Amino acid sequence: MDVNEKSGLFSHLKSDFPASIIVFLVAVPLCLGIALASGAPLFSGIIAGIVGGIVVGILSGSQLGVSGPAAGLAVIVLTAIQELGAFETFLLAVVIGGVFQTILGYAKAGIIGYYFPSSVIKGMLTGIGVIIILKQIPHAFGYDKDYEGSLSFTQPDGHNTFSELFYMFEAVSPGAIIITLVSMAILILWEQPFMKKIKLFQMIQGPLVVVTIGIILNLVFINSGSFGLRADQMVALPVPADMAGFFGQFSFPDFTQITNPAVWVTGITIAVVASLETLLCLEATDKLDPYKRTSPANRELKAQGVGNLISGLIGGLPITQVIVRSSTNIQSGGRTKMVAIMHGMIILIAAMALPKLLNLIPLASLAAILFLVGYKLAKPTVFKQMYRLGRMHFIPFMVTVVGIVLTDLLTGIGMGMAVAIFFILYNNYTKPFLFETSKHLTDGKIHLALAQDVTFINKASIQRTLTQIPDGAKVVIDATKTVNIDHDIVEIIEEFKANAEFRNIDLEILERENKRWTNPMREIEHAITNNLLGKTGSGSNGVVRKSTKSI
Repeated sequence: MDVNEKSGLFSHLKSDFPASIIVFLVAVPLCLGIALASGAPLFSGIIAGIVGGIVVGILSGSQLGVSGPAAGLAVIVLTAIQELGAFETFLLAVVIGGVFQTILGYAKAGIIGYYFPSSVIKGMLTGIGVIIILKQIPHAFGYDKDYEGSLSFTQPDGHNTFSELFYMFEAVSPGAIIITLVSMAILILWEQPFMKKIKLFQMIQGPLVVVTIGIILNLVFINSGSFGLRADQMVALPVPADMAGFFGQFSFPDFTQITNPAVWVTGITIAVVASLETLLCLEATDKLDPYKRTSPANRELKAQGVGNLISGLIGGLPITQVIVRSSTNIQSGGRTKMVAIMHGMIILIAAMALPKLLNLIPLASLAAILFLVGYKLAKPTVFKQMYRLGRMHFIPFMVTVVGIVLTDLLTGIGMGMAVAIFFILYNNYTKPFLFETSKHLTDGKIHLALAQDVTFINKASIQRTLTQIPDGAKVVIDATKTVNIDHDIVEIIEEFKANAEFRNIDLEILERENKRWTNPMREIEHAITNNLLGKTGSGSNGVVRKSTKSI
């Protein structure tokens, strides 16, 4: 079945609409929690959720990505509001960030996302899965000191992810535990193969049943003493008195601060961090996509930029693509970006007409839903698969997972990237050339075939190898398959060539034939555009232009 954008936005409503409701249920408390942690009005998180769903959803090329306020920006937002002195001034920074982010999209900065190794992206997904589970355990017990959507190790209340697991035992809520256990039982039941064969249960998603049962149990427990839930153990959407009160919750940027340098610095900071987090989530979402579609990164930056521009203009927090919402979408059976658009519309309608009903939803019910999301992101089989790939993949993967759990999302990814780059550099250092023992034994010559790319990183290993070659040996240095070679390496080979005469070394250098290459990506694009694939040719139509100059 074709699930590409060409099939139309309304082609998969049967699966997209139920998924949008589940994403909406998860998104609302996250929007409110991140706004609370950011020191911003609660409704600013709702605005960001609406804009991230509707505006970014329409403009984005990502079929399964869902955008909204991001926990990774909460500390930046909190600090910026305090330093700028007013929320309206901060909104101007969000607008500037949106403009700058759009410029990044047109400048094709989205290519940055392709430079993150698969091991780091998988580590990011697994790390977020682990942190979701750890962060939701206190909510499941009725201890809600940390805000919903938190991904940082250190929390605003001075505790951390692990100490919170200890403090939660001081405020155990029997009602919350019962709701959590019942919700988990329903979700596990819904995951069973026999349940998926029943048409009724195919139409009704388990998380919807969980939320409904949670509301019913909450109403039953209201007058039952210790089992009753407190207001802070439920969703807390602002309740306006009338429509005028609803629209009164929107704020507007203070354009008189346009010449304030601090506003520009904050705006550019938001754009850079939001873009990086979006590109990471975009790559991760594509890896989770069961249909393996590839989302256009530059288009995503443009969509996010317009989204942040509009969000800032009407009083919303900065927006990024968010992996928690996106993975919830995928696990709920979403097919196209109508899930993101409809979830934004539902947030808007609910905030206008149904805030009191939403405020009956226990956070314990949502904790159970997020437990399932976290588990599917961090299954034990993922660790086994990465381990089988070898230490070059497993160590960066584990460093990313542990880094995210013990610090925050971007820091953890940075740690994983540092380790991955170390392995790449080490691999390049140890493998600057190929040595085929069979050839050496056959003709008595030492054959050194240089790698495709030989850089200054390889200087030490090449120098050491050439120094170890005994006097009187026969050596062949094969550079015919080398595309890029640093001048540093050329100097080492030339010095060895001069020294070989004094050491009675018989040296043969096979020079490069393909020294000057055109940009292969442009060549392929040109070929596709002009329907030249599959045809032979030379000159301007060839993919490679050859040169027979020396090494």
